[in-house]
This record gives sequence, C-alpha cells and structure tokens, in this order.
Amino acid sequence: MKDRIELVASGFGGQGVVRLGQILGEAGVKQGLRVTMLKSHGTEMRGGYVRSQVVLAKEVVDSPMCECPDYLVALSSAAYNRFKHTVPDNGLIIYDPDFVDQVDDTLPCAQQALPAKKLAMDNFGKPLFSNSVVLGAVAKLLEKEGAIKKEVLLESLLAIIPKFKEENKQAFELGYKSI
Repeated sequence: MKDRIELVASGFGGQGVVRLGQILGEAGVKQGLRVTMLKSHGTEMRGGYVRSQVVLAKEVVDSPMCECPDYLVALSSAAYNRFKHTVPDNGLIIYDPDFVDQVDDTLPCAQQALPAKKLAMDNFGKPLFSNSVVLGAVAKLLEKEGAIKKEVLLESLLAIIPKFKEENKQAFELGYKSI
C-alpha cells in the first residue's frame, strides 16, 4: 500500500454516501490503518448535496482533506462535475450512469461506469442496495492497493448496516465482480 489513499464519494442525500465513508473508515481501522473521514451535506433532509472524504494512511494523517483523490465515486452529475478535475492522471472516477448523464472524455484520469442502481433494481427490485454494490467495487480497488481486505470491508458493512444482511452480501459481491 502506498502511504496515503484518498477517496471522495459524493451524490444526493439518501444514497448512502456518508454511510459509505463510515464503513470504509471502520474497515480501515480494523486493518490497522490511520483513518480520517469528513462529511458535508446540504440543509435538505433528502435529495440535497452530500460528500464523504476518507483518507487511509499508514502513518498519522496530517490533513483530513482530500485534495488529490485517488478515487472519486460520483453518484450524481453535480458531484461528477464538481470533483472531476480534482482526480489526478493516475486516479479513477467511478460513476453511476443512471445519475451521471455526461462524461468528460477529455479528462486524463481513468473513468469507469458502475451501474449500481441498475444492478440493485435488477437483482433486488429496489435501489436501496446500490450503496452495497458501490462498496463491493471499492473493496476490489482497495484490496488491489493492499489497503483493506475484501472480507474486512464486508464485515464492516454488515456490522454498520444490520438489516438485509443476505441482500447486502449479494449486492457487495455484484459490485466486487463489476469493476
């Protein structure tokens, strides 16, 4: 694992963006990493802007801000457009094509569609499990980095979201296989 991994997830309220950050943070701590997580959101109860920033590091984190995110998870066009230029050349943007309608092909970083909402609807009949699909995809990326093991992230997911354990496991596996 490199010294520091930054991940920004952003979208609308109700999509589980903050929960995603919490789960990643807990899993990072379980792996023995230094972790910070910041969240910000609009004043709306549901549907407003939400962002979660997670830093995973081997040593003490000097700044919890994600200024150059290795990964951007964009779950809305507004989130994509707001943060797409912060991702460096060697970074990755993961976006849900159900919510991000236009992709900027001029960006130097890699971009990958992850149809989390569609996968959740097709397999479970509700978008509720989209977040677990996204977590599965992120698990694969972080496992490749040598940061967090898949099993640890799944364990954190099931501990923080105790409902619908079997569906969340299946959604997590879908995401893991989709990226």
